[in-house]
Amino acid sequence: MNLFELTKTLIDIPSISDDEQAVGFYLRDYLESLGWTVELQPVSSNQNNVIAYLNEKPRVFLSTHMDTVPPFIEASEDAEKIYGRGACDAKGIIASQIFAAEELRKQGVEDIGLLYTVDEEQGSSGAKAANLHPLAAKCEYMINGEPTDNDLAIGSKGSLRLFVKTKGVAAHSAYPEMGESAIEKLLDILTDVRRIAFPGDEFFGETTCNIGLLGGGLKTNIVPPSAEAGLHIRLTTGEKPVLEALEKAIDGRGEIEVSSVALPVKMLEVEGFNQKVVRFTTDIPHLSNWGTPLLLGAGSILVAHTKDEFVLKKDLEEAVGLYVNLVKKLLAADLRG
Repeated sequence: MNLFELTKTLIDIPSISDDEQAVGFYLRDYLESLGWTVELQPVSSNQNNVIAYLNEKPRVFLSTHMDTVPPFIEASEDAEKIYGRGACDAKGIIASQIFAAEELRKQGVEDIGLLYTVDEEQGSSGAKAANLHPLAAKCEYMINGEPTDNDLAIGSKGSLRLFVKTKGVAAHSAYPEMGESAIEKLLDILTDVRRIAFPGDEFFGETTCNIGLLGGGLKTNIVPPSAEAGLHIRLTTGEKPVLEALEKAIDGRGEIEVSSVALPVKMLEVEGFNQKVVRFTTDIPHLSNWGTPLLLGAGSILVAHTKDEFVLKKDLEEAVGLYVNLVKKLLAADLRG
């Protein structure tokens, strides 16, 4: 199986978050057939991280996530691109990492491992479980894979997921004065939230807020007794000043329920690679026990999560060489300090 065939095979195994069991089993069997020692680390009843290594002292791990956002889109291709859900985020990256690891192995480099996690697209429960694995203490460098256009990301923003919830009083919609609309209260709050000037950072950039979910009410003829909005804030600071700004804007009219927090991360700079700061969040904040973090992967984040998601074939091939060179540089010299 070549690099492109492996990418398409992985895409064609549905693995929307909470349903990664099949792709995990496939990777276990495939890596075992290549001679890797493979562990399945249970995360839930149907979710397992995949951890593979060649010897008892893996100093550098290549890692990314197996889950995808919905909906499932099967693989297709043309002369230049491979399409489908996970093409760049992150099944093409898995394939390029495996091929890089096999190339390193051919060159006699065996102090390496592979870590593939579940649930990165939601709460990173897979990464949190992996952080407790004994192999983490042996790992000196963790090269995480996300679509960075094959640039080495030297920083990534954090993530704050939360819900703003409001309560009202139900009433017949013909007599709205007899109730209190939780939806209208929420809309007023969101108008004020959109005006917030969140704190930014010179290195990471601007803190941004996406109102991604809206829900509430019972029927069109009932004054809505409850409502909620799901927000995703890309952090450039700690979460405390952001939550304080939200609390001030809400001013007691609703409640905040935090779903997850991941702080912004600065990562290792290595000479010889194009470098940049990325705006998205990764598993890296939850893999703190796995050594010094780095971030690099084929594909563009601008097409990830879209119906036309794709990865350029030439970028997959380039990523294999970049991973090989990066691992060899890391093993040749201690760059952590």
